[in-house]
Amino acid sequence: MGRDLAHRGGDAEGALLLERAAVLSPSACDRAGRLTWAAVMAARGGQLRHTASLVEQLKASTVPDEVGPLFGYAVVYADQSHHVDFASSTALLPEILDALTVPGADTFGGLTEQAYFKLLLAAGYTDDPWAWRVLERHRDDVSETGRLCLRVWTDPGADAAGALRALAERMTEEQEAGAAWLLLWTASAIDYPGGDLWQRFTGLHGYATQGSIAKARCHQDFLLGRWDQAAVCLREAEIAEELGYHTNALMFRQYYAHFLAGRGDEDGLREVERAIRPTATRARMRYVLDRLTHLRGLAALAHRRDEEAYAHFRDVIPPGRLPSGPPWHHALTFDLVTAAVRTGRNEEARAHLAAGRAARSAEISGRHAFLFAAATAVAAEDDEAENAYRAAYDVPGAEQWVFDLARLRLAHGSWLRRRHRPGPVRCCARPVTRSAASRRARGSSGARRNCGPPVTPWRSGPRADPSRSRPV
Repeated sequence: MGRDLAHRGGDAEGALLLERAAVLSPSACDRAGRLTWAAVMAARGGQLRHTASLVEQLKASTVPDEVGPLFGYAVVYADQSHHVDFASSTALLPEILDALTVPGADTFGGLTEQAYFKLLLAAGYTDDPWAWRVLERHRDDVSETGRLCLRVWTDPGADAAGALRALAERMTEEQEAGAAWLLLWTASAIDYPGGDLWQRFTGLHGYATQGSIAKARCHQDFLLGRWDQAAVCLREAEIAEELGYHTNALMFRQYYAHFLAGRGDEDGLREVERAIRPTATRARMRYVLDRLTHLRGLAALAHRRDEEAYAHFRDVIPPGRLPSGPPWHHALTFDLVTAAVRTGRNEEARAHLAAGRAARSAEISGRHAFLFAAATAVAAEDDEAENAYRAAYDVPGAEQWVFDLARLRLAHGSWLRRRHRPGPVRCCARPVTRSAASRRARGSSGARRNCGPPVTPWRSGPRADPSRSRPV
């Protein structure tokens, strides 16, 4: 009964029933087995503190071999989400996957997919080479969803967003928790602006899934210019802390830091960094540490400290190199090229664009296409710049990336002013403005939220006050 409830999304209820059954178990082995199931379901149902408590109880007892993989998964779950610790992920998950993929093995109702996801999560956060190798080794043991997630996080290739969209459209609403997590983690890698994807899982699962949806929405609010929603990140962080999902809380604060960096609020950014960097360092979360370095650069760029910005971006991804890896590195092209051009490193800017063309960065997703076109425009020679800017504005969906579009328009305006050509910028800007306005007028609730505070403080001079910026 408890396991049947879990398969229908009733993890919290299933955990309660199994824990009660454990009290009545005829043997210590039966009790440990039921408590192990209860620990996993409690975590998925949003009761992570209770999961951590059950795991500690089970560590002090003898867990039967037949539920060994399930117990290892519970340990990893508690460590990843509650303790912000990924050491057990690389220590236990490879053996768990090996055990689950032996012909005839008990897979505990889809645990293979969920264990694979947990290792993908650990690899994405820590960039541990051993984790990536294990994931590659078990690529054929998981679903198309799992294989796509691995591909997107390691070598996305052309039309990763299209592949995700097509896969999601073929899936039913009755998905296992692991499938939902894999889709959401894939979407986060390529900045997929798919509210339709999140709606598929609304109400279907407990906090474990709903927290992932909330993280995706917070980041999309930043990317799509809904900056009036920035405080939601902090509220979600508080909720996550109360539920014991400390890694989620850390990530919500990092998403909030994006808004601060975009506004040029360096005091606020330093405060967030002091709160999360020590934990991220201890947990070896390279994803978070690199993101914080990038945000330092973004804030420096906003204040025209271009050499400092270039140094931060270069620390994350060297100019002229785009090796296989997470697609968010490709999304840094616009930032790195802008800083390179502003500091007179035109050769480095062109080398990075060449690396992006070779890696087919623009084909990963719609946002990647726009950012690469914007970087190309910023680095273009004078006789090619006007057409390059027009080409960037014409990228399908360009108007939805409000912050980056505003930066592109400011760069275009600066280029025109330097050449005493004030007229064309209005001509190029109007279609973008009309398109954004028409999108808001279509009446979706998400679009209406666009009418918030300023989306960018960026100015052409170093004395601009970020707190007094006007909407672009």
